[in-house]
Amino acid sequence: MRIVLRFCVVTLLLLVSAALARAQVFSGVDLMTSTVMQQHQSSFSGLSARVGLRSARIVAGFDLLPYVEYWRNGTRIEVPGFTITSTRKDATLGADVRYTFQREGWRPYVGAGLGVHFLSTEVDAPEVGLDHATDSVIKGGLSGLVGITFPLTRHLDNFMDLKYHHLPGYSQVKINMGIAWKL
Repeated sequence: MRIVLRFCVVTLLLLVSAALARAQVFSGVDLMTSTVMQQHQSSFSGLSARVGLRSARIVAGFDLLPYVEYWRNGTRIEVPGFTITSTRKDATLGADVRYTFQREGWRPYVGAGLGVHFLSTEVDAPEVGLDHATDSVIKGGLSGLVGITFPLTRHLDNFMDLKYHHLPGYSQVKINMGIAWKL
């Protein structure tokens, strides 16, 4: 059943992307790795992908960027007679609007958007009475980003950006680096 569902999702994504490319709205795909700093946590790594959508009806330089982001951070502490394991995860779906300054060579950009974060925490510490305690929360939040792209070829760019997700109690700063394929 899961294989059929995954196949259907991939097929749907391919059909939608083909339709967007044919309508000349699809402008590219960005794949990136992130260094995530969540409020009250140390830094850890995450992965992200976003799609660029551009319309001739909108002012030149603006892109709509639907995205998906994911990170997971786990810790295990073992001392004689005591073990604690904790895991935090965040899967985010959202969209940013980005303005890229038009210039030759490297190009700076700024943007803002909205995201829905699916956060979960798991703690396992049987010695203190926590057997697989879990907590999940869904939060919406604003985001802001600033970055720069460096052209490599006609269709490939490197980029680096700094992104802030405003989520009361769960705010995050991300340093993203990746590669962009563009039409």
